[in-house]
Amino acid sequence: MIPWWVLAIVVFGANFTLWGVIGMVRVLDGWRGSLLRGARRAAPVADLAAHRHGKLRPRRPGALGVDDVAVLIAAHNEEVVISESLRAITALVPARNVHVVSDGSTDRTVELARRAGVHVVGTEGNLGKAGALQVGIRRFRLVRRYRLVMLLDADTRVEPGYFAAALPLFDDPEVVAVAGCVRTAWRDRGLSFAGKLVAFHRQRIYSMTQYLLKFGQTWRRMNATHIVPGFASLYRTSVLPSIEVNPPGLVIEDFNMTFEVYQKRLGKVGFTPSAVAATQDPGRIRDYVRQSKRWSLGLWQTVRRHPPRLNLFTAMLALLLLELLTSSIMLVLLPLVLLVLLLPLIADGTLEWPWFADVHEAVAGYMTIPALLLGIVLPDLLLTLVVTITRRQPRFLLYAWLYLPLRVLDSAIALYSLPLAWLSRSTGRWSSPQRHAVEPGGPEPDPGARAG
Repeated sequence: MIPWWVLAIVVFGANFTLWGVIGMVRVLDGWRGSLLRGARRAAPVADLAAHRHGKLRPRRPGALGVDDVAVLIAAHNEEVVISESLRAITALVPARNVHVVSDGSTDRTVELARRAGVHVVGTEGNLGKAGALQVGIRRFRLVRRYRLVMLLDADTRVEPGYFAAALPLFDDPEVVAVAGCVRTAWRDRGLSFAGKLVAFHRQRIYSMTQYLLKFGQTWRRMNATHIVPGFASLYRTSVLPSIEVNPPGLVIEDFNMTFEVYQKRLGKVGFTPSAVAATQDPGRIRDYVRQSKRWSLGLWQTVRRHPPRLNLFTAMLALLLLELLTSSIMLVLLPLVLLVLLLPLIADGTLEWPWFADVHEAVAGYMTIPALLLGIVLPDLLLTLVVTITRRQPRFLLYAWLYLPLRVLDSAIALYSLPLAWLSRSTGRWSSPQRHAVEPGGPEPDPGARAG
């Protein structure tokens, strides 16, 4: 019989526990450093204050500022959202620093970008996001002209405190990339029930992975994270010539760029929860499945492309993938196991079926309903409660009963994509999910950012 706590560890546990503890050590290390410097407040609190007010703290000599940042946006038919995204970013950096590559767009993307006063070029045909980024880096000569480049998705609205929090991380010369902190935008999009379910599910995942994984993984003393997400992240331009932005056969670029940072020993990745940008997650289940397949396939393709090495990054990745596989298998089997265990309780005579009796006996020898409830269902509900409290959004609880089925769907997609990474090759060409226009006037308030 498998104890409930073993199920909890297999489905939820080792990575979140390990890196969550390291994250706490990082917080304590930050407080210790602040005390040694005679600071009145801990560094994380200072970053949060800067984020609230949208102001950069006084620049240190030689420190990087927004004038050093080139913003690069690859856009494919993004007329619905690009104007608001450009409005948000040009409020933070000069419009002359913003560069848009229209990747074979057939709508008004180019027109709207030019109207915003930013630099615009177009590609011949749909190259894919990575191909468009590569074109932009070369055509705009970003490596020669700027010290940093922000890779920004066309549907992403950068919040006012992003640069105040992110740029100081580059004071460490070993930091070559800074991962943004993603938040899903949902309030002003007129989403359906399914759209809100996807948004809250994604925000729940973002909260857990960013605070319990990435925050610990990007501690300067133990630095190894599997992705610098491409929605709103910064790179030193000095390392871009060493990174293959658009290798053949990959469906997305951000996993590969992160792997190359570590496997080529280019430097470290920085992250702070105060460098926030809001993005549009899919508003329909169909678009969510399609995007999730793309992301999952991109991870496995990148793993296939980069052989393991004897370093911390490979060890971190091995633990992550092992837990991904074991938890995915467990979750995909969960509905079938529940059916086998529950059917005799709700339908008389089922144990008299010869084939079913054997199956039930085999399953019941390892699993019980109380163990599943305590090891899988209850921990999932507790995670939802924690996210609800920390984000200060009670609406999360309204969808609590549906997050676990969506995790089962995510697990099925992860397992489905694994063999495809070795059996197929991708062109990288893309089509955006259905976008929703938002009301101008700035990103919606984030209740979670006001905590502390």
